[in-house]
Amino acid sequence: MKIINDKDKGAIEERLRELDKPIRLAFFTQELECQFCKETHWLLEDLASLSSKITLDVHNFQIDKEKARSFQIDKIPAIAILGDGSKDHGIRFYGIPSGYEFATLLDGMIAVSTENSGLSPATRDRLKEVKTPLHLQIFVTPT
Repeated sequence: MKIINDKDKGAIEERLRELDKPIRLAFFTQELECQFCKETHWLLEDLASLSSKITLDVHNFQIDKEKARSFQIDKIPAIAILGDGSKDHGIRFYGIPSGYEFATLLDGMIAVSTENSGLSPATRDRLKEVKTPLHLQIFVTPT
């Protein structure tokens, strides 16, 4: 089913021209008992069709448990944005990326593809000083 309408398609294609290197979207889903899995799948299929630099891999959360564990995916729907050569930067999206979250998904894809976080050199240098593991989560809600 088509999720991205023709009106938005051109603007999204324009944003996707910012992709430098290929990226891979690892999508974790299941057919039963998952609110928004089906719609998220349709959205990602539409999105991947708009650029040859996007590959979509679909994994069943129940069947591909080892794959989910390797990406530390513990809920669905889930999207891992992987860089060139499937390099994992640890960026995950849970739930359907609709509304403002869709723009954030595009930003994440571009950041991974260009390998540019947007952080200043000074901030990058400070982050190199962090020696203990850090699990950072940002929660958003459509309102």
